Amino acid sequence: MAITQTVEYEDASPEVRAVYDDIMATRGVDWINNFWKAIAHHPPTLARVWAQVKATMAPGALDPLTKELVYVAVSATNGCTYCVHSHVAAARAKGMNDAMLGELMAVVALANQTNTLADAYQVPVDARFSSAPPRSPA
Repeated sequence: MAITQTVEYEDASPEVRAVYDDIMATRGVDWINNFWKAIAHHPPTLARVWAQVKATMAPGALDPLTKELVYVAVSATNGCTYCVHSHVAAARAKGMNDAMLGELMAVVALANQTNTLADAYQVPVDARFSSAPPRSPA
């Protein structure tokens, strides 16, 4: 259950509408999803988080599907149902299929299991893992 109402476009301040307009233009959509409408109650947070999402999820060294898969994995681990649904939909739009989702979730489950065991046993880091890797030529 939500702890706040969403801020609909027609009820939004000009500051919030400007962010909403940028979200829709950047994504090529004609609607704003509930995450943005919920955090719009605090316009500075809305603008800051949108700027971070826009910059981080933009094209870069990682392809867009990989970024979405990482987002799904972290969201599943953090238990954010909303984020899992949102980013699975985004990953599907970028080419993820059911087999890829199944394999991703298997890796997430395995990583959570082995991370917990390593942490619980306080396994010391192998010396060869703790040194900085050699830099590749730019």
